Amino acid sequence: MADKTEQEQEVREALEQEKAGRQGLGQALQTVRDSLDRAAQYEHAVRIINYDQETICPSKGMGEQAGVQAFLANQAFRLKKEERFTAAARTLYQQRQQLDPLDRLLAQALHREDLKNRRISPEKDLELTRIYNQAFVDWLQAKKQADFSLFEDSLRKVREADLQRLALRDYDGEKPAAPYDALLDDYERGMTEQILDGAFQKFLKRMTPLLREIQTKGRIIRTDFLSRPVTDQQQREMADWLLDLIGFDKERGAWTTTEHPFTDNIGRDDARVTTHFYPRAFLSSMFSIIHEGGHALFMQQQPQEDYDHHINDMQSMGQHESVSRFYENRIGRSQAFISLIYPRCVEIFPQVFTGVTMEDFYRAVNVVQPSLIRTEADEFTYTFHIIIRYELEKAIVDGGLAVDADLPRQWNALYQKYLGVCPANDREGILQDVHWASGFGYFPAYALGNMYNAMYYNRMAQDLDLEDLIAGGRFDVINGWMAGHVFARASRLAPGDWIKDITGRSFTADDFLDYLEEKYTKLYLD
Repeated sequence: MADKTEQEQEVREALEQEKAGRQGLGQALQTVRDSLDRAAQYEHAVRIINYDQETICPSKGMGEQAGVQAFLANQAFRLKKEERFTAAARTLYQQRQQLDPLDRLLAQALHREDLKNRRISPEKDLELTRIYNQAFVDWLQAKKQADFSLFEDSLRKVREADLQRLALRDYDGEKPAAPYDALLDDYERGMTEQILDGAFQKFLKRMTPLLREIQTKGRIIRTDFLSRPVTDQQQREMADWLLDLIGFDKERGAWTTTEHPFTDNIGRDDARVTTHFYPRAFLSSMFSIIHEGGHALFMQQQPQEDYDHHINDMQSMGQHESVSRFYENRIGRSQAFISLIYPRCVEIFPQVFTGVTMEDFYRAVNVVQPSLIRTEADEFTYTFHIIIRYELEKAIVDGGLAVDADLPRQWNALYQKYLGVCPANDREGILQDVHWASGFGYFPAYALGNMYNAMYYNRMAQDLDLEDLIAGGRFDVINGWMAGHVFARASRLAPGDWIKDITGRSFTADDFLDYLEEKYTKLYLD
């Protein structure tokens, strides 16, 4: 009888401990959610200021804006450094198997963030954030004056800030072999120099000889009409129409112009898109708005559950770029899409399209022309621009290349090597992109995006008659497939697992290279 009583007591104690554990886990989860809700308010304000800074902020107001932005970002950081938050987040990670799947993803994400930041004080974070914010201001001024020396010191500080963050980071397992691997992983979880080296070497091996053949043997494509003058109002009308066409929800988004086009997810129902107008390059704003609109579609169609569980910003940059470049290139530069928009282009830009056929237009938007400006690069040569930046970044971060007055020459030499062109000044050379002001490791995402979307385009083509849908403007069907296959689990899976979940295959560059070879051989050499 005594044994039975003792057994019953043990069972009661075990049940009470289990109940207490559940209550403790629930309290930890609530603490985390409350703190993340508060941090999200600061982060929302930071994004608003960033949007303002890159669109309408006057040049003399930039410095003050940068200071306010750094302060607010630091407030969000401080909330996540409070002892009650970090203790609760670590409890969630330790007991993650008892959480539902989406909260488990949050616990894992918070653990990764904790490893990065646990040895970075709020004061150190503010110091580093100010470096990046000031670098943006300095880059903008340097670009306007086409003078790298005005940005050189800030870029050197950005490199040092990146390396300081890495030096203060803890690693859950083996430390990356190279500092650049750790930065890559920040933007594209699981990505390494080894994987990128393999993909890029394969690209260069297959595309370099094809580029030379196109240049020496390819048919001449008419492009004279692309530089005919247009007004800002015409470009504005076209951009607005294109956003409507691809399904951008204007009740949950807005757009304007900027120096360097971007998209920002201000909030669940506030996706901001930007473009840039050039009086003699109307295609630039058209394909920019399609590209940025693709980012916005990703944001607008993200599951509400992701926001409810604070995992809405866990997509990688490569995943995001895959979508923007899917709409810009795989759809936007297709013959079916050009046939769809050609009548509207003739209507909006009559002075451009006088004597221009739909076939002329299709060939012109796919012209291969090595150039200096990445954002204006054609689909074929674009990846060369990314490889140039990748090689420089890797050398800068891993220590082989100094950030000094010689860096523009290194940049120019790689442009000459891969594309046979050389910048006349720093504005069209090393200062053309803003991204280095915020750190290194970002640029490979653009190339990875092309490679990802080539894989899921081929998978989509098994389910849908894409050419008919595009020609008919049926973006409701295309976006529906994207929502169910591409968007739905992007925040929930690491990129390698995500692309395999969509396609059933591991990451490869082959689909993209096959696409380029087939399309551009037909355009130029058949």
